[in-house]
Amino acid sequence: MANVSTIKPFAKGDILVGVTLLNRADDDHAGDGRIIQYDSNLNEKGVLWTSGTSHLIAGLRFGPDKTLWAFDCNAHAVLRYGPDGKELPRIKFADRSFSNINFTADGNVLFGEHLVGNTIKLPPERPLGTTLAKMPGSDRFGDGHVFKFTPDGKLLKEYATETHGGMAGFLGATTASLAPDNRTLVYCSETGTRVFQYDIVADKQLPDLITLQPGAGEMALLAQHLPDGTLLYLKANFKTGFKLDHLQANGELIKSWDLPGPGWATVIPLQEPGILLLGNFFTGTVAKFDMQTGALGAKAETGVKRSLAGLAQY
Repeated sequence: MANVSTIKPFAKGDILVGVTLLNRADDDHAGDGRIIQYDSNLNEKGVLWTSGTSHLIAGLRFGPDKTLWAFDCNAHAVLRYGPDGKELPRIKFADRSFSNINFTADGNVLFGEHLVGNTIKLPPERPLGTTLAKMPGSDRFGDGHVFKFTPDGKLLKEYATETHGGMAGFLGATTASLAPDNRTLVYCSETGTRVFQYDIVADKQLPDLITLQPGAGEMALLAQHLPDGTLLYLKANFKTGFKLDHLQANGELIKSWDLPGPGWATVIPLQEPGILLLGNFFTGTVAKFDMQTGALGAKAETGVKRSLAGLAQY
């Protein structure tokens, strides 16, 4: 039976969660693309089934014009939905593994390239479980660069951003956040040991915001700006678990919280003052987080493990 979308026109406070239904036996990252719609209290309202996608739906974000953007990096697909929940005409920006977006003050967009290189460094006893798409005519998954486009698909600039590769060696600019100064891009290679910075005006790599000690068991997952220019920083440690840090723009620690259990890999600020939304990749849980108390509040269970890869609020 074909999947039927029940998405409703977006209302203020609606929360959208990218969580592909992993229903392919041959690939543990693949299945029917899905975005679940919740109200601001995490009550489910509808489901949007994507077309022309094959793997995880990631990097959800609303643009200034209220368009919802999302990505399937393995299908090289950039998705856009209007406030009515209907897909807008597909634009082929490039045959690259884009997975995140930022919006510049001049009305253009920055895409981060999820994959880099051509090597998978996982040991034989821990196979990847999925097939990574390569760029057409190339033996490479990607270059891990950041690209500036007009919203209608014209390439304006390619930034030669450095990447780490992460534990598996192939992860590029997997998450990125543009600072309020509209020039400093803070980004990570998920499971790597560096939080990078790049000046998109001067077109140059900046010193790392954070450099973790290699081999110490600590990994950077995500850095996300708050409207005041401070940062949320998600990290994992093999011994101490998952943590969320609140940082000054220069990386100085303001406050740190231990998170309950492993797997927390996405975070966004909500419209409720002092409340964040956390997504757990391992369990599929979405939960509100109070920055004052450090406690989890309302939760929703998406029902799929190792699939939740994008959060946005309208």
